[in-house]
Amino acid sequence: MEKYINQITRSAVDYAPKILLAVITLFIGLQIVKIVANLFRKSLDRKDTDTTVKNFLVSLVSIALKAAVIISVASIVGIKTTSFVAVLGAAGLAVGLALQGSLSNFAGGVLILIFRPFKVGDFVEAGGHAGVVNDIQIFNTIIKTGDNKTIVIPNGGLANSSIVNYSVEPQRRVDMVFGIGYNDDIAKAKGILNQLIANDSRILKEEGRAPFLAVSELADSSVNFVMRVWVNAADYWGVFFDMQENVKLTFDKEGVSIPYPHQEVYMHEVKGA
Repeated sequence: MEKYINQITRSAVDYAPKILLAVITLFIGLQIVKIVANLFRKSLDRKDTDTTVKNFLVSLVSIALKAAVIISVASIVGIKTTSFVAVLGAAGLAVGLALQGSLSNFAGGVLILIFRPFKVGDFVEAGGHAGVVNDIQIFNTIIKTGDNKTIVIPNGGLANSSIVNYSVEPQRRVDMVFGIGYNDDIAKAKGILNQLIANDSRILKEEGRAPFLAVSELADSSVNFVMRVWVNAADYWGVFFDMQENVKLTFDKEGVSIPYPHQEVYMHEVKGA
């Protein structure tokens, strides 16, 4: 019994400094981790980083630093950390391969939230779909189409594809083409179109946004005018649809024809048949 007591005493004497140093290292290390995490959070606050991304990044940094502290403490106590780190690395690799698609979507979501190619409420065209962004989640982006369908787009593919954002600029240009017959008066038709532009208060007239109207093409069966007018983004479709209707009604009233595909059939009498 005395032999065992002596061994325990010697072991306690040998390991007491290591255990004490390990406890001190653990305590100080966790305090440093907390300070570093707070400083990192404040730096993200100054950059106006999205809350979801900010919380994730702070947690990730905190976990990584705590893991480093724990490994250091284990090394001080005398635990071999080489195999421990190897096991963690292998486990991390296996999890990464198993969740490759999800990790890609997660990374894409982080990039979208950081770089902000669009925000909730923007009308976008992305991933082969067009609609209003309803929600930006960490793995998916949800948009609502014009006919009220919900589209869920994975962020991985979305972050690596072209995105057309129609809501970024406050003004947009409406491009329209109108055709008249070859027998119609070009000057008269151009005057009608200019008057329709002048009568629409939604069309911007200031310098740099002046309307443009010109003959653009002598097509197979029509003389085509191109009309380009600038409007506020909210008025885009209203001006587009109203102008189509007003041009047709006014052309009809003023006797200007709008060509359409048609066929003429001529019958010839063959004498003696």
